[in-house]
Amino acid sequence: MRTTKLMIGLVVLALTLSACGGPGPTKGEVIVYVAAPLSGFQANGGQTVLGGARLAANEANTSGGLLGYKIVVVGKDDESTDDVAVAVAQDVAADIKAGKRVLGVVGHYNSGQTLAAMEIYKDLPIVIVTPTSSEATLTQKGYKNFFRVNANDSTQASVDAAYLVNKLMAKKVAVVHNDDPYGIGLGKALADQLSQLGAQAVLNLQVKVSQSTYITEVQKIKSAAPDAVFYAGYEVETPYLRKQLVDAGIKVPFMASDGAFLSPTIDEAEGAAEGMYLSNFAPEPKAVVQAQWIKAYQDVEFRNPDTYSINGYSAMKVLIEGAKKAGTLEGPKVADAIRSLDISTPMGKVAYNPNGDLKEQRIFIFQVKDGEFVQVGQ
Repeated sequence: MRTTKLMIGLVVLALTLSACGGPGPTKGEVIVYVAAPLSGFQANGGQTVLGGARLAANEANTSGGLLGYKIVVVGKDDESTDDVAVAVAQDVAADIKAGKRVLGVVGHYNSGQTLAAMEIYKDLPIVIVTPTSSEATLTQKGYKNFFRVNANDSTQASVDAAYLVNKLMAKKVAVVHNDDPYGIGLGKALADQLSQLGAQAVLNLQVKVSQSTYITEVQKIKSAAPDAVFYAGYEVETPYLRKQLVDAGIKVPFMASDGAFLSPTIDEAEGAAEGMYLSNFAPEPKAVVQAQWIKAYQDVEFRNPDTYSINGYSAMKVLIEGAKKAGTLEGPKVADAIRSLDISTPMGKVAYNPNGDLKEQRIFIFQVKDGEFVQVGQ
């Protein structure tokens, strides 16, 4: 009887280990922070990043962990605010000083918060992998511990300008951008690229983050008589600008940048989003992952993956694979290993230039059709 019970117990244990992919982590815990807006107007985007990072960590943990350590994902809400992002970075620094084992940070979500926080992160023995920050100068500051899994704004401006001129046949473009580093930098880069292609930015307008009324701006755009409108900003401005342009009878092609590639751009436009174009750093998750990945995401997050889920997932994979290649959790050695990585992620191939930019940078063009984002170019 005891032998039978023992055999049953061993079978149950074997099945449990098989289901988990092997014995669990045994050496303790290592923290990865995910710094993004988890509340406020950009909460949905930040939460999709956090969900993707959690899934990648869960996969590693159920396969024995990272070098024997359990990855603990800790979300840090930067509230889309530079001062809060700095406070988040200071909290991370304090945790390291207190002796906590920290591998790195997936973040921040916006370029402005990343630029602010990197003034602290750059001196810490950890690795920073942004899932979405695209401001071009981030990789021109000599950071030794900074990487991104997305294209930068120079690439986005080049691809978007080419699509406007060559596909949409626009020669006169009204360029509108919000007033944070991301919008300002991308708006300028887009105007420069248009000029190189023989087109012209007939108008350059700056608006505020979260602005929702555009009476003066719409009149200026109408007076400029552009062939197309380009907007560099977020989903909290884009639907309102688009609707007010359509209501004013301005129905020329409208393209928005990656910051607007979220469901509120469609949902809040009251039908006016139909036909508009958007660029993005990654395809829709459903286009590049299998049903099993989506099911695993749902099991971890209790929701469907959204726009930046694969960004968060891919950024966490970079940290994991870098540590595996380095054979250590020591930040400087992990950073060195990441520079020589050559891996595949849902966002595509990841291999780095020395400055932390991707060697192969990809931008995808979408159009809103029947209330959905549909890829129409790359």
